[in-house]
Amino acid sequence: MTEIPMELTEEEREKISQFLNHIDSAFSRERSALIPILQEAQNRIGYLPSEVMLRIAEFLGIPGMDVYSVVTFYNQFRLNPPGKHSIRVCMGTACHVGGGTVILDSWRRRLGIDKRQTTPDREFDLDTVACVGCCAMAPVTVIDNEVNGKISPTRVDGILLAYEMKKKKEAQENQ
Repeated sequence: MTEIPMELTEEEREKISQFLNHIDSAFSRERSALIPILQEAQNRIGYLPSEVMLRIAEFLGIPGMDVYSVVTFYNQFRLNPPGKHSIRVCMGTACHVGGGTVILDSWRRRLGIDKRQTTPDREFDLDTVACVGCCAMAPVTVIDNEVNGKISPTRVDGILLAYEMKKKKEAQENQ
């Protein structure tokens, strides 16, 4: 799947502006400050937009590609904004053997995104985890810290249908 471009929200623009004003006084211009700066940026903004990575590169006097290489090397960094709901598919041994890859493919097809991506409406983000520790419930998907075991492609559809129905109900109540 291709990368889904995301427009920055006004709230994100404000957070970015505040962070960029903050780095001059909070960090040294040493290359060794790169990871702490990236961590602080992600903590404040929620992810690392390209504008922020380029500004950090400029601040440190290093090529933007060096910043991007570090961000893509370490799993802790996000290039996409977090969704309102986070979906994590367990890929531990029991889940993998029990159909974890099939479940991941079901989520990918249904959401129209790949792992480490966010839906265009920012409702869901999708990723994998090494192990949830619920092997007896394999295959497992964790949604917003709620463990869902014995997941099947049909359950993926049912879970998403429940979210859609809840969202419609909330929209009707707010009218």
